Amino acid sequence: MTTPVNLIDLSFHELEAFLTAMGEAPYRARQIWQWLWQKGCRDIAAFSDVAKSLRAALAERAEVRWPEVVREQASRDGTAKFLLRLADGEAVETVLIPEKDHYTQCLSTQAGCALGCTFCATGRMGFRRNLTPGEILGQILVARQWLWDRQSALALRNLVFMGMGEPLLNYDNLLQALEALHHPQGLDFSSRRITLSTAGIVKNLLAFGATGLGSLAVSLHAPNQELRAEIMPVARSTPLSELMAALKDYPLKPRERLTFEYLLLDGVNDSPAQARELVRLLSHVKAKVNLIAFNPVPGIPYGAPSPARVEAFQDVLRQKGLTATLRKSKGADIAAACGQLRNEGVA
Repeated sequence: MTTPVNLIDLSFHELEAFLTAMGEAPYRARQIWQWLWQKGCRDIAAFSDVAKSLRAALAERAEVRWPEVVREQASRDGTAKFLLRLADGEAVETVLIPEKDHYTQCLSTQAGCALGCTFCATGRMGFRRNLTPGEILGQILVARQWLWDRQSALALRNLVFMGMGEPLLNYDNLLQALEALHHPQGLDFSSRRITLSTAGIVKNLLAFGATGLGSLAVSLHAPNQELRAEIMPVARSTPLSELMAALKDYPLKPRERLTFEYLLLDGVNDSPAQARELVRLLSHVKAKVNLIAFNPVPGIPYGAPSPARVEAFQDVLRQKGLTATLRKSKGADIAAACGQLRNEGVA
């Protein structure tokens, strides 16, 4: 028996080709695309402006399959975390983060992660597999429906690829998902509202920059090669010097700067001397720094720095003329904060 095609795994042009192969006019793809993405419809029979004969033929060959919500968790601060089961039983987590006038969603691109950063719960899982475009985008459909069901006054506006996995190691599927996100008859997200975070993968880095489909954030977490290689194994295959050389060539819009994420680990990378070293490292690129105080994770041997150490580190950066903001962690009480995502609880 032929496995039905999941329509949300298809790009717009793939959907056109699929329908053309069925003997249908290409314009039908635009109708169906709107049902999938603008209306969030999962029932092919409910595509009311599509001919009944096409709906019947489509239902024989295709389906609309979203990730299954296994568990929802709500934080005291309004953050919501979803554990999602995929068709083959793998699972990922995604997080909705409330801001003043909108929500930001943290998206996963892989089940597990191969990079093994020593401070990250996802890294302890190891790599399971890449997500398909539909599994990446399906996280958005699930979260948006959750907001619709609650008649939320705040809409989903920003997307950050900072969840489970390394986005640039699933580049082809990521690219298809990003192109779907920008489609005007689809989810229609502006590139200004999309950020991709990489742990320092050089492959596909400049290619992503050339697309203009989103902003870049670099998970740095150390001011020198020795420490970075100790806490982030990716630095052993891609030295810090190679990463910084690539970033010098990264295409930026006027007045745009690269964001460097720096997770402060108590007594490891949070001294004033290391802050000065960080300033020197970033002096050759247009940079701003997003500081994050570590969120403790069971089984991971790091502690959270004191507020005084965080402030002292930030002060050094600012005194040297480097823009440095402290990201307020949200969802830590439900293990939804930076570095805490995994897939516990899936049978």
